[in-house]
Amino acid sequence: MTTPPLRDTLARFRWSHEPAAWQLAQTLALTTKPDTDYWQRTHYGFRRDNGHFFFVPLQGDFTLTAHVAFEANAQYDQCGVMCRAGEESWIKASVEYEPHEPCRLGSVVTNLGYSDWATQDVDACLKQVRYRLSRRGADFRVEAATGDGPWQQLRIAHLHGCPHEIEVGVYACSPVGPGFECEVLDLALVPNLWGAA
Repeated sequence: MTTPPLRDTLARFRWSHEPAAWQLAQTLALTTKPDTDYWQRTHYGFRRDNGHFFFVPLQGDFTLTAHVAFEANAQYDQCGVMCRAGEESWIKASVEYEPHEPCRLGSVVTNLGYSDWATQDVDACLKQVRYRLSRRGADFRVEAATGDGPWQQLRIAHLHGCPHEIEVGVYACSPVGPGFECEVLDLALVPNLWGAA
């Protein structure tokens, strides 16, 4: 069985907050707008829900895998995977760029309108990451891999009040910078690969 081309896979997807520029051909390439982010309240106090999210509504359990490449240039530039049940209920995973220290590979889970942020340091030279996001009911597992390395679990999380249908896809944003270029090299949505407990 052959994997359909990325363009065919993404044909049903649509934008929430279209980026400054984008093109879907062999890959999905985009340039972010400044002052874009996803975050709710915790620690910083602000609320922002205007990042670039390319998504499809999906019912039931699934596994999303995505391979992204990026040329970040300002603090917190990020691109990765996301699923959303609304403005106050969502999960994202990405590398957030830090110009003068290790970057942060991490995930944010937002429940009841409050975001958390779990991270681990990664080399600032990192330019590509693979992500895997799996749903089982209202529970989710987030994984990442670099190079040809194995999948590493970033977290298991629960979304409170998670509906049967949620929005699933890839995202990018530039919270403080002028915008940056990133690319989705591959993406697949398949039945859930996260086995029963």
